[in-house]
Amino acid sequence: MSQSVTNASLFLLDLLKSLFNLLEFQRLVLNYSPPARVHDLPRNQKEHRNLPFMQELRNLFSLMVGSKRKYVDPSRAVEILKDAFKSSELQQQDVSEFTHKLLDWLEDAFQMKAEEDREGEKPKNPMVELFYGRFLAVGVLEGKKFENTEMFGQYPLQVNGFKDLHECLEAAMIEGEIESLHSAENSARSGQEHWFTELPPVLTFELSRFEFNQALGRPEKIHNKLEFPSMLYMDRYMDRNREITRIKREEIRRLKEHLTLLQQRLERYLSYGSGPKRFPLADVLQYAMEFASSKPVCTSPVEDIDSSAPPGGTTGQPPPLPSSSAAEQDLLPPLESSGPALAPPPAAAAASATPPAAQQQRIPIHKPFTQSRLPPDLPMHPAPRHITEEELRVLESCLHRWRSEVENDTRDLQGSITRIHRTIELMYSDKSMMQVPYRLHAVLVHEGQANAGHYWAYIYDPHQRCWMKYNDIAVTKSSWEELVRDSFGGYRNASAYCLMYINDKKPFLIEEEFDKETGQILSGMDKLPPDLKHYVKEDNELFDKEMEEWDALQARKAQQEKLALAAAAAAAAASAASSNSTSSSSPQPMSIESSPPDNSVPQQEPEYMEQPSPTNDSKHLQEDTERAISRAAAEQEERSPEALLNASLSPPIPSQPEVQIGLPCSPPPDLVKGDETPGQRTVEVAIPHVGTFVIESEEGGYDDEAMMTPNMQGVIMAIGKSGSVYEKNGPEAAFFQAIKLEYARLLRFAQEDVTPQHDYRLQHIIVYFIQNQAPKKILERTLLTQFADRNLAFDERCKSIMNVARAKLDLIKPEEVSMDEYEMWHQAYRNFRETTLYMVTGLELFQKSNYAEALMYLIYSYQYNRELLSKGLYRGHSEELLGHYRRECLLKLNEQAAAMFESGEEPDVSAGLGVMNELVVPCIPLLLVHDAEKDLLAVEDMRNRWCSYLGQEMEANLQEKLTDFLPKLLDCSTEIKSFHDPPKIPGYSTLELCERFGCVMAALCRVPGEGR
Repeated sequence: MSQSVTNASLFLLDLLKSLFNLLEFQRLVLNYSPPARVHDLPRNQKEHRNLPFMQELRNLFSLMVGSKRKYVDPSRAVEILKDAFKSSELQQQDVSEFTHKLLDWLEDAFQMKAEEDREGEKPKNPMVELFYGRFLAVGVLEGKKFENTEMFGQYPLQVNGFKDLHECLEAAMIEGEIESLHSAENSARSGQEHWFTELPPVLTFELSRFEFNQALGRPEKIHNKLEFPSMLYMDRYMDRNREITRIKREEIRRLKEHLTLLQQRLERYLSYGSGPKRFPLADVLQYAMEFASSKPVCTSPVEDIDSSAPPGGTTGQPPPLPSSSAAEQDLLPPLESSGPALAPPPAAAAASATPPAAQQQRIPIHKPFTQSRLPPDLPMHPAPRHITEEELRVLESCLHRWRSEVENDTRDLQGSITRIHRTIELMYSDKSMMQVPYRLHAVLVHEGQANAGHYWAYIYDPHQRCWMKYNDIAVTKSSWEELVRDSFGGYRNASAYCLMYINDKKPFLIEEEFDKETGQILSGMDKLPPDLKHYVKEDNELFDKEMEEWDALQARKAQQEKLALAAAAAAAAASAASSNSTSSSSPQPMSIESSPPDNSVPQQEPEYMEQPSPTNDSKHLQEDTERAISRAAAEQEERSPEALLNASLSPPIPSQPEVQIGLPCSPPPDLVKGDETPGQRTVEVAIPHVGTFVIESEEGGYDDEAMMTPNMQGVIMAIGKSGSVYEKNGPEAAFFQAIKLEYARLLRFAQEDVTPQHDYRLQHIIVYFIQNQAPKKILERTLLTQFADRNLAFDERCKSIMNVARAKLDLIKPEEVSMDEYEMWHQAYRNFRETTLYMVTGLELFQKSNYAEALMYLIYSYQYNRELLSKGLYRGHSEELLGHYRRECLLKLNEQAAAMFESGEEPDVSAGLGVMNELVVPCIPLLLVHDAEKDLLAVEDMRNRWCSYLGQEMEANLQEKLTDFLPKLLDCSTEIKSFHDPPKIPGYSTLELCERFGCVMAALCRVPGEGR
């Protein structure tokens, strides 16, 4: 099937949908009865073609009214259409010519019936009365006046060069001075005007959006924007308003001439200068004032350049460090109630130690208009070498006055231009020129290029009072905003090519038909004449039979699947029985955050952090490991946490910095007090940056994975640094010291600028909470929960501090911390980590060129990340980064699918179209929904790639597959019709996630800028 036939077929369906929703037209078609002689042999080719088409149209409309099917098949009517276009006289038809041809068929069919019904009288053709009007052509030809009345159906309008429908109509109604075809010496200027004498109830405008490019030798589509109203008043184009319209047109012409002069004058103010670069005159005067008032730093522009200074004009002195944020003092006031004061962070100490000379800045530049200052690291500003106070005073006075005059003139010009625009807009707004209203009924839209594309229609439903979108078999509710976006043009390759207006004073066009006896609205089968009722009834019975056969087939398939599942379940049960014994002995992983014990909550004090904690723990150390840690902490309080814990009896293993967990058969006797009792186990743990420990615990009471988390490492280091406080003042004072140290460390992480491959939010939930301004009580409870973790019970000191933290948790009153809010924040953090895992997995697969598998991870990570960012800037990752790789993944898949289609091999073609239908096409609405420019360009590139095949020679089967596929690709709808479920993500540890995140981000940083 040729492309012209394909386009006409698609257009036919949209046009018929629009006409079907004109209930008057629907009634005319359904109640049409062929002439009696139709049973005889047709007398001519016209009857041979038109009468069968009318019958198929009646069948099609009857099925649209009463069928049980979700959609009906129009192929029979389309086949007649295809036969007509294959004839020699219709080989080069375009959509505009086809519209006329279709109306001719309808007119001829009704004309034959009208002639038979009214013998001897002038027949009335209902198609003519519904769709045809008349206009009067008035003009002068070679000095001679003429008036001719002509009939029109669809009124053609040129789009190029006009901004709205009224401008198109004005240009079409006035054909300016036309040169006579006679020789030059005898020629005379000629011109004509069109004035409507009779408008049809259904007024259709054909928008000419195609023109032939002589240089390229092919047609091209005009994508210019053209606005049109939902209510169109045709009074200004009526013959009866000829005189008043001419007066108003003359007034508009005069206003537009004046408007042009004002705009030219305004342009001189806004683009001032004689060179290639122009600037607003007011800004030029401001720049001159800024230059004159600047004071030079030195007498020569090269004197202050230090040859030893680094690039950028800065000196070798390091910049002053920012002081610590006040949040550190304000966020946790209860923590300051006991224990030694918190030392200032390194940043603050460095700032206070910086000498005054290192903090000097450049001399500020006074700018009278903007009061702005140049950043201190910019090169020296230009300034006049010599200017006296008197010269500066006179110059300032003149420049100020001139700038005020320029600003006043600019405002006056802009105000005059706005008033003229408003006057032109309101020229036809009086009631006398609003008596012929036409309401927009349907808009037919085309997306694509001149020789290819997709068609759909917007049709107004007066009963639901909303716009409906008819896109192939999908009918969905829409809006005026979506119609404007898809139909005006100038934004995408989609634009309206046909507008159907109906006379708003003739409601019968869209009114339902009533039963004459009961007065009830006719609906469904009641609308149909007897012959069509019988036709639809037979089709519904056939459909019921098809459904019964399909249900029986599905039942057989389900029974077969059930038997297969039963056999598989029996085999699985046998294998599961053998594995239950081994799996039952495996310890279950525990949560990092444990629940506090179920103790009674005291009510006498409001601040739970300040209340003393009841404890029965012994203050003396009982094991050699704890005594060694305490001695090292007391002697070297100022040393780093790593050095503190490296002083323990079990030194770290330097050759293997990664996490190591082992279960030695016999632990060293000097580290074990007494024999190992039943139900206990001994674990040797090497924690990165902390040390190596030999831990005794109850069986199942120690989670070795939790001990490896950055949160637990920080807690253990903080407890190690508080050793001397524990030795002197007991566990409660040590608890306050440790929690302050840990919070200060995390606060510095939250304020620190890090490289893309390091994100402290992934390591520490507290950093995430600080950056997203979580409430103080949420921060405190989360930090307390970390110190109350049961895995800290591996030595006496940690166990004592853990018990203090648990006691503090018990003191929290329900009104102090809302558990719903607490859980909400923790759920938000879990969502952040899950989104990160989707992102990392997708980027890893993308880097391996596994685009099909990467796509779903990138799609879902982008969607989840967008939801996170809607609640705060630091709740997710870079939207631009994820958007880029989501877009690139789709482009790569589109490229691969197109290459497979180009191969022409059946397996490759099917695989390529499968990739497009299953992966790319469902994702396109996600790129269109937010109107991001880069996403829209990517969609345009993908569509253009496939549309380019339409003009190429290919096998018939490839052409058929391409024709079936293109409507799905070119659908402008932002509705997500079908989509894959989120991919399954395996379990993961914090260390694994951070390592994978760092690796993938480091790899992205090595990609050139144009590839990121």
